[in-house]
Amino acid sequence: MHYTYKQIWLINLPVMMSLLMEQLINLTDSVFLGHVGPIELGASALAAMYYTAVYMLGFGFSLGTQVVIARRNGEKHYTGAGKVFYQGLLFLSAFAVAVFILSKLFSPTLLRMLISSDNIYHAVMQYIRWRDYSYLSAFPLLAIRAFFIGTTRTKILTANALVMVVCNILFNYLLIFGKASFPALGIGGAAIGSSLAELAGLLFMVLYMRKHTDKERYGLPARFDPKLSLRLLSLSVWTMVRSFFCIAPWFLFFVAIEHLGECELAAANIVRSLSMLFFVIVNSFATTAVSLTGNLIGAKQTEKVMSACRRVIVLSYAAGLPLLLLSFLFSGTLLQLFTDDAAVIRTAFHPFCVMLSTYPISVPAYTYCNTVIGTGNTKAAFLFQMINITVYLLYLFLLSRTPGIPLALYWTAEQLYVAVLLTLSLSYLKKSKWQDKRL
Repeated sequence: MHYTYKQIWLINLPVMMSLLMEQLINLTDSVFLGHVGPIELGASALAAMYYTAVYMLGFGFSLGTQVVIARRNGEKHYTGAGKVFYQGLLFLSAFAVAVFILSKLFSPTLLRMLISSDNIYHAVMQYIRWRDYSYLSAFPLLAIRAFFIGTTRTKILTANALVMVVCNILFNYLLIFGKASFPALGIGGAAIGSSLAELAGLLFMVLYMRKHTDKERYGLPARFDPKLSLRLLSLSVWTMVRSFFCIAPWFLFFVAIEHLGECELAAANIVRSLSMLFFVIVNSFATTAVSLTGNLIGAKQTEKVMSACRRVIVLSYAAGLPLLLLSFLFSGTLLQLFTDDAAVIRTAFHPFCVMLSTYPISVPAYTYCNTVIGTGNTKAAFLFQMINITVYLLYLFLLSRTPGIPLALYWTAEQLYVAVLLTLSLSYLKKSKWQDKRL
């Protein structure tokens, strides 16, 4: 088993497109809401980060499931891969219901404690009230995605993501502005549109799997296996918590920005929305690294893991650096897509430049961290995350306690974050004995 640049690119491209289309859901929300008003634009940042932080718990479990699926696939134990997928699907479906209920019960109180502006709080709650329903579709969809990435059959993910984005743009246009006799629901319409898009994506993938997946080869549908489910949970709990803490600091970041003012919050949302496009490139290649690592270890070719990582990093630079340069050259045009407010655009420019400069460090940091996850040592990746979060939050706290700190300086917290992550992950891969870890 040898992964060339071309093979890695072909495996990764559908993953990248899938993640890109998902981020375009949040991006289109921001673009549409930026033309509703600065309060709605700023509130959508807080609401999207809050939703995404909870969503990452499900993503973390799917990532642990993907590790095991990839290992079984590399061992050519296909019924085992199918069984792992089915237990993951059952767990994530049940977990979605639990998260939905808990969010309905506790989100209003929690958000009221964190958000000082009444206008921002009420706008956030209009969004969360409807976005909660996305969990019921998004979590099962994560299990299906883990199956296709783990078995390196990723082409269908592009079509699925395209369905979701087209639906989201259509529903946003109809429900935010009240077109074609629909009511104008503003930020609530954006949340409804996103939830309906997630549902469309799930239905698309279910229909595809029913028609095109070799059920006999993968042993589907499998029986519920509580012992396997517990083993998956014991492996995935670290990636669940780690994934949550990858995004939770972003939510706290926006809480800190919210105290600077509504203009700063709107500007921060624009920069965050654009940064997600670069994060898609980094995260897609890093997610692919998980699958490549699992397959190589399963095939007993651990000596090829680091060379595969280096190829992933090279491809990630090749895909992202030209886009980074174009974004800087046309920064004014990009920022104006979100708002016509000159003050918001001026406030966003310097943080945007700092965000762009973070990309070169992010590529190796996330690739090597996800390689650690691909080895099966999810606990180590979790410990790295906890160290990272502590440093990040301490730095953010010091900034928030210093008067007159410009918004651009807040964005250097992300540079510190990825630098620490890179140091820890690379040190582990070079010095620890990860080659013989069993799953």
